[in-house]
Amino acid sequence: MHMKEARENQDTKTQFGRAMESLAIEPIFANSAQAKGRVERLFNTLQDRLIKEMRLAGISDMASANQFLEETFIPWFNKRFGVAPRRKANLHRALAGKERSQLDSIFSRHDSRVVQNDFTIQHDKQFYQLAKDQPVTICKKDKVTVEEWLDRTVHIRLRGKEINCQVLPARPKPSRTTPWVLAATTPNHIQRSPYQPSPNHPWKRRIHADILAQQLVKGRHF
Repeated sequence: MHMKEARENQDTKTQFGRAMESLAIEPIFANSAQAKGRVERLFNTLQDRLIKEMRLAGISDMASANQFLEETFIPWFNKRFGVAPRRKANLHRALAGKERSQLDSIFSRHDSRVVQNDFTIQHDKQFYQLAKDQPVTICKKDKVTVEEWLDRTVHIRLRGKEINCQVLPARPKPSRTTPWVLAATTPNHIQRSPYQPSPNHPWKRRIHADILAQQLVKGRHF
């Protein structure tokens, strides 16, 4: 498959590529042998030397590992391999308000699932039952996006809306009373009484004037 076709194909897009596309960031691919070699050397450093450094430091938990990265490894790595930029101007684009509010969703793992006939979703050996009250209409066999956030929580979206669901303790039993669709819940319309114009309303004055003119033409008087 051509690189451009692979980049536009949603089936071949990685989680990293999807996140970059959501933030309007275009990745720069290593297409030359020299660039690929630099990438492989970097991966070898991160997957081999970094792990050994952590073991020598007696690190065995995530909090200590993050502290080691921020205080020890990253400063050493930048000092050893960092290159001064040609221009010192900061060319990073500021995040828009919508992007900032969606960072948890963007940096999560996305998987596609299908709504079953009983309006359940199976993901990672867990079943989720969709609630009746939903912000969007859900039909059977709809494809939803399951998001696993960094805080280990699971969120399910359909057409950009997060749908309501609950975790089931076991596989649901077949049921014949399931609805055809789960309609979107909308607020009740405000009941208003019919509008009654006041006696001196322009509409009534106009009607009264028309009736008076017609009666004067016919020679009638009040």
